[in-house]
Amino acid sequence: MTRSTIKLVPTEKDRRIARHAAAAIVLTVAEAAIPLPLPGVKPGLANIVTLIVLARWGWREAVWVALLRVLAGSLLLGQFLAPGFFLSLSGAIASLIVLGVAMHLPRRWFGPVSHSILAAFAHIGAQLVVARLWLVPHDGVFYLLPVFALAAVVFGLVNGLVAARLLEELHGAAPAASKASATSPER
Repeated sequence: MTRSTIKLVPTEKDRRIARHAAAAIVLTVAEAAIPLPLPGVKPGLANIVTLIVLARWGWREAVWVALLRVLAGSLLLGQFLAPGFFLSLSGAIASLIVLGVAMHLPRRWFGPVSHSILAAFAHIGAQLVVARLWLVPHDGVFYLLPVFALAAVVFGLVNGLVAARLLEELHGAAPAASKASATSPER
């Protein structure tokens, strides 16, 4: 009897998704060490990576990065299948849906900053709905909406600005690298 083996050959796209997911996971784990002023209010630093992936490689790759981050981050932090996992997953899915729609808005007015703010509102909105339906069976949870909305604006703005700056630097570095290779003599 011969042994059968399955050989998986990762593509460049697979490697790119893995690199970005790893960066997002590192930011998720680092963020878990930051003391929270209010439960559920986090900066969402890993969303910077998702915004960059969305802008450079599209929505499908951003979905992979975000969902891998939620899954692996929850496993590393010991929260897999705990309420925090489902809150994070619902927020990520809502954000990805909103980002999928926002990508088709005019680029002249909508970029990484507005995408980040829209995604932050979708994230917190989904989390509040899940919390209300599952964890806190009382409409009083919605009294926290102004606090969470303010956090969504602040952190969405900051993350969007950081993502926009990084995209600008990445975009500026690519032509310089190709220009340097074009002007260098061949050996």
